Amino acid sequence: MATIDPDRIPVVAAWGQCLERSALVRPTELMAVAADQALAQVPALRDRLDRLSVVNVVGRVGPSPATELARRLGIDPPVREATTIGGNTPQWLVNRAAAQIARGELRATLIAGAEALRSSRERRRLRAAGQVVADDGAHGAGAPDVPPDPVVGDDHPGPGPAELAANLILPLYVYALFESVVAARAGHSADQHRAAMGALLAPFTEVAARHPVAWFPEARTATEIAEPAPENRIVAQPYTKRMTAFLGSDQAAALVVCSLAEARRAGVADGAVFVWAGADAVDVRSPTARPDPGSSPGIAAAGRALFGAAGDAAGSPVTIDDVGHLDLYSCFPSAVELGAAALGLATDDARGLTVTGGLPYFGGPGNNYTSHAIATLCDRLRMAGSGGPPELGLTTGLGWFVTKHALGLYGTEPPPGGFRPGDTAADQRAIDESAVPVVLDVGEPTTATVVAATAVPNDSNEIVAAPVIARLETGEHVAAVPESDEVAAAVGATDPVSLVGTRVTVSGAPPRYRIAG
Repeated sequence: MATIDPDRIPVVAAWGQCLERSALVRPTELMAVAADQALAQVPALRDRLDRLSVVNVVGRVGPSPATELARRLGIDPPVREATTIGGNTPQWLVNRAAAQIARGELRATLIAGAEALRSSRERRRLRAAGQVVADDGAHGAGAPDVPPDPVVGDDHPGPGPAELAANLILPLYVYALFESVVAARAGHSADQHRAAMGALLAPFTEVAARHPVAWFPEARTATEIAEPAPENRIVAQPYTKRMTAFLGSDQAAALVVCSLAEARRAGVADGAVFVWAGADAVDVRSPTARPDPGSSPGIAAAGRALFGAAGDAAGSPVTIDDVGHLDLYSCFPSAVELGAAALGLATDDARGLTVTGGLPYFGGPGNNYTSHAIATLCDRLRMAGSGGPPELGLTTGLGWFVTKHALGLYGTEPPPGGFRPGDTAADQRAIDESAVPVVLDVGEPTTATVVAATAVPNDSNEIVAAPVIARLETGEHVAAVPESDEVAAAVGATDPVSLVGTRVTVSGAPPRYRIAG
């Protein structure tokens, strides 16, 4: 420790979280509340911020959210920016800031994000009832004299041509396809797999029940999560509503990341949490082109790089077994299952897989969930750091369809060798090269084997979509939809999970399928 320049040791010095259940708020208003909470802990840093980063907002916001937030906070950081879409972006921002601090390029930064989709929905309801309600756009942040904030991050679109042709745009559908692979490997029917997912997620609800900023602070049984009911209908086989991320919350979180030297100047070094290592990776962009839609080589690569970097910094091996607190991104069960498998974790690990309660129960505020996970993890580590042995915590963030990944390792003590970024370059090349060719026009009817399947009912439980990913005998992949409504009904009447591994006949552009035989 004595040989490391404290100007080059990154820490999370302060954080804040909030939610709003009654008043109508805008995203930047809510962000300001969380940011003020964080900055109140480090008042000496309020005017020493080099950068303000705002996580991409799904709801209505002007083109200059960082500039608007700076105005609300009364601060003037020289760099103000917003991010691209992706639940990985909060952790990616921390990884980037930590690496820049370690290189001596950055002193302190504020990272903030929020969603106010509950308020937006309520405004629409009030307007429909004839009431006059103020607009929910940004307060002048898009005025002609205010230039748009620069946008940073990976802006590659989520769905590719194959997914667009098969209407695989909603994450719900794509993650349900991944889930069918997990279920088939376990030998489960859809009903059996729902029961297993209920057992996986029930402990998440218990964590959410204890979290002061959780949107649904209510413990539920595995049966309540898994059993279809009018208030818990099937939304995409095999998922029920209570298994999916809840986007309609008003929640915000903010983080102050700085050097240990800045934290000392601010008088808050004793409560700081150290950023040990960070790593980023990307799975094959198109879900249809993945060799195995039921696994995540990207998370596995980032995990290896993360622990390799942490071990280099610590001077001895660091593994997942050394981590006391875990938060795996949990928009849908398959995200948890694929993440756990990639990191060598059992889904019933005694440490628990979430510190917040997860996106279906804590809340899934757009791209900003992982800011809440980091803040909550820092709460745990700060409490653990009071006189106890050193402890580590891990967060994972992902964007799009288990596509973009950012992992972070945090500790109550500084790593002896300082922060190290994980190197995923070689693994990334291998992942990119593993992409399977995708066919958009099959032409004559061709036999294929179903790799992944789901069925999507409407509110009346009538099947309205039944997409599959299938492998042609040539080894190429297709994303296909049923040939007719009758086929869609047949898929829904049976168990779409049971389609995995069966033969179908595919033809046309975009490709359509019939169940063989």
